Amino acid sequence: MEWNCDSELYKLVVNELYTAVIGDICDELGMHNQFLNPSIQSLTAKGLSEVMVGRAMPVLEVNVFSELSAHGPFGKMLDAIDDLKKGEVYICAGANSCYATIGEIMATALSVNGARGAVTDSRIRDLRGIRETKLPIFGLGSYAQDQRGRGIVLDYRVPIEINGVRIRNGDLIIGDCDGVLILPQETEKEVISRALDKARGEKTVRKAILEGMSAAEAFSRYGIM
Repeated sequence: MEWNCDSELYKLVVNELYTAVIGDICDELGMHNQFLNPSIQSLTAKGLSEVMVGRAMPVLEVNVFSELSAHGPFGKMLDAIDDLKKGEVYICAGANSCYATIGEIMATALSVNGARGAVTDSRIRDLRGIRETKLPIFGLGSYAQDQRGRGIVLDYRVPIEINGVRIRNGDLIIGDCDGVLILPQETEKEVISRALDKARGEKTVRKAILEGMSAAEAFSRYGIM
């Protein structure tokens, strides 16, 4: 294993990996449902090279139809933000797509707490301000309508699902220009190690093709395409 701590793991992922090659390894291992909905895309990246990687802090959002004063206007959202630890990704599920679950002040607080990014299966708002925080955020798009009176955080650090993909506290989340992928902790060592081998092999294949080798010959020799 080439890493001894999360910071070393994150550096390897950012510098050498991407969701496509990690997803290929997941398929090889029979893990065929690790990508979130393809509609969940980067909303903040200014270039194709940005990679988000961190530990999941799952947040369960539910729809409401008025402010529930007993829970406060946002339920446990403020508690969840303040509980986030350095190196984690705030990932919330359960909201509909008619309001935003992440805004500029929230993104600022997450960034100050050391978040590696945020993911929502709904919308975000204050996009210009959020981009100034430089926090990678993935979601369905931007929409100004607030969640107050429409949604609350029911709980956090609990298992959630997005389109059938289970996300547990501490799972590894990787996001880039091709989407967002979830790796259960018990599989990450094997998946990342094999993905590094494949990514490095792909560089060899790319070089061979650029030097004139045919695609068929490259696949026959290296078994990578």
